[in-house]
Amino acid sequence: MPSDKMVKALNDQIELELNSAYLYLAMAADCEAQNLPGIAHWLKVQFKEEQSHALKLFDYMADRNARVTLGPIEKPKAEFGTPLNLFKAVLAHEQKVTAAINKLYELAVAEKDYPTQILLHWYINEQVEEEKTAEEIIRRLEAVADKAHLLLMVDHKLGEREAG
Repeated sequence: MPSDKMVKALNDQIELELNSAYLYLAMAADCEAQNLPGIAHWLKVQFKEEQSHALKLFDYMADRNARVTLGPIEKPKAEFGTPLNLFKAVLAHEQKVTAAINKLYELAVAEKDYPTQILLHWYINEQVEEEKTAEEIIRRLEAVADKAHLLLMVDHKLGEREAG
């Protein structure tokens, strides 16, 4: 079983992952209101992915006989501005999650908690992908700035994302 300090940190990470899911669902709702169904679809897939990240930690803790204690979910804002501003917020949020995962890994190393270190390798790799994807979308949106017809093409492309 992980130490009390590790259990608290893992519970905090579950809370962060669930807050991430809720944030992406709020972003999807904003995009639906802006008639951007492709971006909304991409964000709904992201919502489900973040839920799966939380459940992966939840199941891991159960496997290690550690008590899961769920914290409150923060209410996200309702409007995020332009798609470019929204994806800049996505990137900033993913960087926050990356910092939290890195801090969690540092704790696992300090605690000599090898099973948690191995689990966190998956999250570290996932965060590299998350940040890269957000940065790529930002570059696409910057390239189509002030060209509404191209924004619709980007929206359509993001709508093609399959659930992973």
